[in-house]
Amino acid sequence: MIKITLPDGSIRECEKGSSPMDVAKSISEGFARNVISAKFNDTVVEVTTPLTEDGSLILYTWNDAAGKKAFWHSSSHVVAQALEELYPGVKLTIGPAIDNGFYYDVDLGDKSISEKDFPEIEKKALEIARGKHNFIMHPVSKEEALQKYKEQGNEYKVELIENLEDGTITFCDHDTFTDLCRGGHIPNTGIIKAIKILSVAGAYWRGDEKNPQLTRVYGIAFPKQKELTEYLELLEQAKQRDHRKLGRELELFTFSAKVGQGLPLWLPKGAALRDRLEQFLKKAQKKAGYEMVVTPHIGQKELYVTSGHYAKYGEDSFQPIKTPKMDEEFLLKPMNCPHHCEIYNFKPHSYKDLPKRFAEFGTVYRYEQSGELHGLTRVRGFTQDDAHIFCTPDQLDQEFKNVIDLSLYVLGSLGFNNFTAQVSVRDLEKPEKYIGSVENWEKAENAIINAAKEKGLDFVIESGEAAFYGPKLDFMVKDALGRQWQLGTIQVDYNLPERFDLTYKGSDNELHRPVMIHRAPFGSLERFIALLLEHTGGNFPLWLIPEQAIILPVSEKHEKYAEKVLKSLEKHEIRALIDSRNETVGKKIREAEMNKLPFMLIVGENEESENTISVRRHGGEDLGSITITDFEELVSKEINSTLKSF
Repeated sequence: MIKITLPDGSIRECEKGSSPMDVAKSISEGFARNVISAKFNDTVVEVTTPLTEDGSLILYTWNDAAGKKAFWHSSSHVVAQALEELYPGVKLTIGPAIDNGFYYDVDLGDKSISEKDFPEIEKKALEIARGKHNFIMHPVSKEEALQKYKEQGNEYKVELIENLEDGTITFCDHDTFTDLCRGGHIPNTGIIKAIKILSVAGAYWRGDEKNPQLTRVYGIAFPKQKELTEYLELLEQAKQRDHRKLGRELELFTFSAKVGQGLPLWLPKGAALRDRLEQFLKKAQKKAGYEMVVTPHIGQKELYVTSGHYAKYGEDSFQPIKTPKMDEEFLLKPMNCPHHCEIYNFKPHSYKDLPKRFAEFGTVYRYEQSGELHGLTRVRGFTQDDAHIFCTPDQLDQEFKNVIDLSLYVLGSLGFNNFTAQVSVRDLEKPEKYIGSVENWEKAENAIINAAKEKGLDFVIESGEAAFYGPKLDFMVKDALGRQWQLGTIQVDYNLPERFDLTYKGSDNELHRPVMIHRAPFGSLERFIALLLEHTGGNFPLWLIPEQAIILPVSEKHEKYAEKVLKSLEKHEIRALIDSRNETVGKKIREAEMNKLPFMLIVGENEESENTISVRRHGGEDLGSITITDFEELVSKEINSTLKSF
């Protein structure tokens, strides 16, 4: 008999060789019917895998993220089989699950796939799924695996297998289809009831521009048709909220081929929005004891060699800028932190000076491949709301918790109330990915975990997601459409203070190393604005939107009164403008609605004689005729209800 420990701590005794599905059935037949994947001792296994030793078992259903991953990965196998049958000679490469669905990269030779082909692929894949074929894993020797794919003429699978060790290679079979796969499947294809091919795109083999270009087929699948229908409705909503579409319609930003890919140009309204976000954070930062600094957009290559950024970004990013002076090289800065370290080094510090909190809205540059660029969410030049805190080890806990408070204030004031926290730590099996001593890493990781616990955050620990110089805490936010995004990050760093030889004189009159905290509540202004656009659909919080109201005079003779209303609003810091064009009020209202202006103030004969305004909300709600004072109070009340206190 073997002992199986379940997530609730209970232990079940089973016959040696029992499968995760057997364990599920011992809990309840009803529960077992919903189990589609499993993890045993931190390894994803099949639900049919024999268990031969004591260990911990997690059983997953469709409702679990890991269950969905197995479901979508299995669905990619089914779609791959459909592609093989519909496009003879196609070469398969890899087909992983992603956040929503899956993709499969294929080499179609001289063939192509377009949107008109999607229904046929879906039909064939569903036909295969209905066969209720079991997914069966089996080990193969390296020689056997290589022979199979060499016979097929599939150089991609051959390359993958050549990098694998003999004894670690497995194939997965279902129906007549076999694929190289390390595992993690649902029991059989019959569970897949709905499949949708979403799009096709070009993708370089292994993400390298020097390699052949493949066709990436994106898809998604569900255990119920109803869920697919709901998802497609959500996609349609997302399309309407796409920040690229809204940014163009609301005249916030644009891109120019002449300026270059991934380099956004902020239009006046977008620049005003950015400025308001900056002022909002600067005000909070001032209260929290931050000092603003400004650093150049470039730095000498040696600066980034010292920090470790050159080793990470040097080869694959922007190349050095050479000057007329021999051997002098500069780089566009990929990070602000090395510059801030040098600001700290400007003069000696005592423990009495600390903490030092340096903040900057600093623009950084990273070369992203053109295929990876996406509106404002993936760009080549972006502005971080960056700050670095230099403190004593004793101050670290409180400073970290203070940063958490600031981040929560930012998220709450902007309507992101649905979030969890993620603590990203090292991958202990890949120490080469990180710089610094094991001791410093352990101290940094424990500091973050303890602070998250003390602040009562709902958090998970993710191995392998740390930055190369330190662990971090990220806020994972759900938007209005239920999509998850990473917003805001806090990192603890013992390494850069060592690399830059940062010191302070302690109470013992000896020199000590400060600890460094990196933090950016927005992350970057570009990405934050993109997500805020999609979350709000362009209906920004009233305190943030650059233009809060538009005054619509009924005719030319009411323009003077409109000016009077405008001056009164400006006195109370309400941001408004007048639409004095020679157009009908109806047309002006329609255009104001399209531009998502929160309030339309209509002024005509009656309003002028009674010293009032007729107020209409964005969305069509008529608030009737009220005094200017009443309107000012209404705006003030709404702002105070959304803008949190700090």
